[in-house]
Amino acid sequence: MKLLHVEQALKQYFGYDSFRPGQKEIVEAVLEQQDMLVLMPTGGGKSLTYQLPALLLPGLTIVVSPLIALMQDQVSRLQANGIEATFVNSSLPYEECARRERAAINGKVKLLYVAPERLLKPSFLALLEHINKTNGLALLAVDEAHCVSEWGHDFRPEYRQIGTLRDRFPQLPILALTATATERVRQDILDQLKLRQPTVYLASFNRPNLSYEVRSKHKGSYAELVQILRQKPGESIIIYCLSRSGVEKLSTDLNDDGIPNLPYHAGLSAKVRSEHQERFIRDDVPVLVATIAFGMGIAKPDVRAVIHYDLPKNLEGYYQESGRAGRDGEPAECILFFSYSDRMRTEYFIAQKENEQQQAIALKQLQQVIKYSESSQCRRRLLLGYFSEDFLEENCGNCDNCVQPLETEDRTEDARKFLTCVYQTRERFGFTHIIDILRGANTQKIRDYRHNQLTTYGCGKQYSRDEWGTIAHTLLQQGFLTEHHDGYPTYHLNANAVKLLKGQAEFRLKVTTRPAHGQVATAAGSTTSNPLNADQIALLQNLRTLRKRLADERAVAPYVVFTDIALHAMVQSLPTSQADFLKIPGVGQQKLASYFTPFTEEIKAYLQQHPEMVPVQKPPVQKSSEPAKSTARSSSALHMRRNAVGLALQGFNLREIAQACDRHPSTVLEYLSVALEEGEQIDLTNLVDAGHYNAIVEALQEIGDDKLKPIKEHLGTTTHTTRSASSAHNFVAIT
Repeated sequence: MKLLHVEQALKQYFGYDSFRPGQKEIVEAVLEQQDMLVLMPTGGGKSLTYQLPALLLPGLTIVVSPLIALMQDQVSRLQANGIEATFVNSSLPYEECARRERAAINGKVKLLYVAPERLLKPSFLALLEHINKTNGLALLAVDEAHCVSEWGHDFRPEYRQIGTLRDRFPQLPILALTATATERVRQDILDQLKLRQPTVYLASFNRPNLSYEVRSKHKGSYAELVQILRQKPGESIIIYCLSRSGVEKLSTDLNDDGIPNLPYHAGLSAKVRSEHQERFIRDDVPVLVATIAFGMGIAKPDVRAVIHYDLPKNLEGYYQESGRAGRDGEPAECILFFSYSDRMRTEYFIAQKENEQQQAIALKQLQQVIKYSESSQCRRRLLLGYFSEDFLEENCGNCDNCVQPLETEDRTEDARKFLTCVYQTRERFGFTHIIDILRGANTQKIRDYRHNQLTTYGCGKQYSRDEWGTIAHTLLQQGFLTEHHDGYPTYHLNANAVKLLKGQAEFRLKVTTRPAHGQVATAAGSTTSNPLNADQIALLQNLRTLRKRLADERAVAPYVVFTDIALHAMVQSLPTSQADFLKIPGVGQQKLASYFTPFTEEIKAYLQQHPEMVPVQKPPVQKSSEPAKSTARSSSALHMRRNAVGLALQGFNLREIAQACDRHPSTVLEYLSVALEEGEQIDLTNLVDAGHYNAIVEALQEIGDDKLKPIKEHLGTTTHTTRSASSAHNFVAIT
């Protein structure tokens, strides 16, 4: 299969001129009939890696999908692109399922989506046998493949039986895809699906456009949540709660405070859940309050924030749930509210599990969430490390711990009170009882053990339970306590605790100085490189209104018509001809035929009222199909560096160059640094903000340029220059 043929199909059916990183080599391997396991982050373009080959391979492609909503979403988007795709599931009447299966038998369908339960039914297997003998089966694509593993966060027993199809159809290639899988889960997928000599593709799990923030949860947290939502009017936001009752209460409170939202949890009827999900996806309501029962595989690209109002159960689930934000590549926020009481509640639920092994797994997963929430390290590094991926940059510049300074205060005396209470109670109790003693609670347990007679009883009543919980967990994290599990967790003193009690050590606690709302998110690069002016914003709103009307007429989600990125591109390039309209991301032949007239007429009408508007000049986008991890090793690095230098000489800014070259801004900075060292004359005005540039110059003049670390320490947190101080230092030093 020639690459040209593949790229022609990519443009014709999906409207893109080039592949995203990693897609091309996966597509080529699938076309060569190889078994594959693909790990690619949410929004990385996994679905195209089997949808495009399905159009080019003879026969029918079967896609195994775990949720009805996911099937409907993908099929709607494929049909909008003129692709013959359908699904069969329990939401359809028997007659409709039979009609769609006949279409597959007659070769009128290229992609057929099914749930694993239906796939394994004898009648459906007989159907596949018939198709295999007549038109042929091209591919078995197993989406959300982490459901195969009991070590994954969404284990589905039916998924473990999919591997039986290998025995029935030994020549059928299998493509397994997921956005989240630890090494243990990956091996389980390979074993359970019986992949033969598989090619394993591991993309980076990093989502640079997502900001991560953990907030302390307290009595004022609801007011903080309301403030966040009011600062994002009309934007799509998902709020996750741990329980059904929590969802209902929060949803009611938000509606009472004038924030339109809908609840979603397993206690609602299937009809109501489907209706609420559909209204959220179609932009009828901006906020959805849900348990984790919502969202797996939901492909809504324009979710601008995912907020965990309660503690998630594990980091793998948190990564996938938070990853539903910013699938379009635009900046989005991931905020987690953390409290000690949430941990205790989760531990209680875990204790109700009858299986001891499941209890042990759940407790270990919870401890990883606690470590993430309490840590002062880069949140991105912690998340990527969970998936065995190293994050080498000193500062991600897009999480609360990297953006805000780390401030601590001396809390040695409070720590001694806690440790003394642990000692006085003979190291036999958990945090809850210790904190009750310190706060002077009048519980039956305290009375039974006569702990109200201890000298530490009531000595810490001035602090809340959550604050004592923070002190307790920080003592554990810093090694002043040891945790034992013998039926339930108890806490014991160690050598470090003795030193602290004797005055030979100090205990410092992090001071929460949260950045102003939005500060973290703005650190991420946006794929729309130029901010819109008032006229462009007004046109964008007109196009969104048109998109919503056309989507409602077709009974699909607005993003099925066009994504926000496509609308931004229209606002900036103002296409009025078919040739220009085809240059918009996502516009292929089907969408050109369906939407050229209404959208260009809307643009022309607006231009008549605003004749001063002109298209925004943008640098040409360079085609790149390299894997995300191979940038530094690529043989085309020299060519890409020349492109970056050429764009810099034309006056484009760093973000525009990074977008055009399909490279991270830090990589572009490396290209330009090398060029400067080789004598290239580059005007830095557009590359370094004036304030940052002046700050770096002053630091160099005062300290010198022999070493980078003193310069970065001098710059400190007064500006955002520390995020790119290394390359900026090269720029200024050379000039």
